[in-house]
Amino acid sequence: MKNFNLFTITFLISLILASCGSVRVASDYDSEADFSKYKTFAFYKSGIDKVEISDIDKKRILKSIQSSLLNKGLTIDENPDVLINIATKSSENIYIDNTFYSPYYTGWYPNYGRGHRQVAYSTSEGALYIDVIDTKTKQLIWQGKGTGVLSSSKKTNRDVLVSSFVTKILEVYPPEIETK
Repeated sequence: MKNFNLFTITFLISLILASCGSVRVASDYDSEADFSKYKTFAFYKSGIDKVEISDIDKKRILKSIQSSLLNKGLTIDENPDVLINIATKSSENIYIDNTFYSPYYTGWYPNYGRGHRQVAYSTSEGALYIDVIDTKTKQLIWQGKGTGVLSSSKKTNRDVLVSSFVTKILEVYPPEIETK
């Protein structure tokens, strides 16, 4: 029984830690688009310039997108097949932890030695959208969204976090289209 409880506690802690650091990804695409014809890309500068994040984070994101797309066989071109745009959104979640503790509680005196502690903490969650736009039709053909927590004060950690965030989103690009 003791081993079962230890296993259960270990499993729950692992699950909580894994969920805190993970990126949730979703994507959507135009089913009429022929993704096999898209071989070149460029960044949509005027759209990216409007994104309200630090220039350093913007540079990290664009570098990661470029690396991922080059690894998928696309090339950068001044007359591209698709334009890549990004957008961000953030929200702050506030949590309140109500903790009751009783270091001296004896059972018969319900209020003696009992305490109540209320702690508020917050997390910032961000969403990164990556848009792929067909340059001929000027239509959005694919959009990926990654949601997660990106907070690290160390530069190298932020580089790795942003890179893994972008890589997770672009794992599902181009979409695998089912043939009938």
